[in-house]
Amino acid sequence: MIERDLFDSGHEIWRDSVRKFVESEIVPFHEAWEDDGIVPRELWLKAGEAGMLCCTVPEEYGGLGADYLHDVVVFEELWRSGASGPGFLIHTDLVATYIRSFGTEAQKQEWLPKMVSGEAIGSLGMTEPHAGSDLKAIRTRAVRDGDDYVINGQKVFISNGQMCDVLVLATKTDSKAGAHGITLFLVDTSLPGFKRGKNLKKLGMRAQDTSELYFEDLRVPASAMLGEEGGGFKIMMTKLAQERLAQAIRSATVVETVLDWTVKYTSERDAFGQTIADFQNTQFVLADLKARSVMARVFTDKCIELFMQDKLDPVDAAMAKMTTSELHCETVDKCLQLFGGWGYMWEYPIARAYADARIVKIAGGSIEIMKTIISRDMFKGKTGQKR
Repeated sequence: MIERDLFDSGHEIWRDSVRKFVESEIVPFHEAWEDDGIVPRELWLKAGEAGMLCCTVPEEYGGLGADYLHDVVVFEELWRSGASGPGFLIHTDLVATYIRSFGTEAQKQEWLPKMVSGEAIGSLGMTEPHAGSDLKAIRTRAVRDGDDYVINGQKVFISNGQMCDVLVLATKTDSKAGAHGITLFLVDTSLPGFKRGKNLKKLGMRAQDTSELYFEDLRVPASAMLGEEGGGFKIMMTKLAQERLAQAIRSATVVETVLDWTVKYTSERDAFGQTIADFQNTQFVLADLKARSVMARVFTDKCIELFMQDKLDPVDAAMAKMTTSELHCETVDKCLQLFGGWGYMWEYPIARAYADARIVKIAGGSIEIMKTIISRDMFKGKTGQKR
């Protein structure tokens, strides 16, 4: 089997520590959190104390100052355990990254230490009821009023929405400027005018809170702007490859995990005088998925390596996200079939993995958007269409 040579002994020591935390502080309680539709804030504080949040944040802002692989280890161990509830990835990989990359020194000092400790939970406010992948179509407005901006609008499907303390919010500051009219703000959710809607009930990832958010004459200081006015779309585009890489890491990890579960189950379950693993159909299905999982892992690890060298191309990220997402959904479906009726029971991890899987073809850009990105690159300069 191909060895993963990205990680050194220090990373593996860190992995052991993270795995122990997940097994003791998350796994025993996750089913109850699924019933509640949310994880407790205490978990965030414990994770912060364990150093599991925002590992790459520099020490001057309270972080470990570690490399990206430390964050990867946290994400992999969460998904390997089936713990889809804690919204650490959005908090760490997206919100903290936006603040580190584009925030002022005052913004970094205000938010990063609290995000590292788990005291402040981060979320992204981009999707609206009528604007998903097409971010240029957002309608949430921010209007300048003296030294402040007044924000009105609505967001939906916002992960960590019930708990977030800081929100990277996409707004329109110029409705006639298209993509150039989008501006980002760091919103302190304790401000008047910020309202949380209901905690949405989802097909999967039931323990992760997902909300509607409303902004009713929410007044934020101009100093809360992230980057420049009208520069929000450009900022968001610079981080899409990282977001899609995270989705690929998730899918590659879940595929490997589900295959391990299925090999174990089919090797122990008897049918017609032999184990399910003794049937050629079982062997062929799992052999095919295994070979493709190794290919997905190798490509994903290569993308991680390129990302750490600041060389990850958006098209490569789209290919990684698209192929691993499709393999993810196919794997949980075919493996659940081998569990038979038990695979449909919520007490079995494969049932939860099946329910959790479907979002991966949507989150971080739909499969159709990924295909558009890839095909545009393929036919660049070769057709009469505008690209």
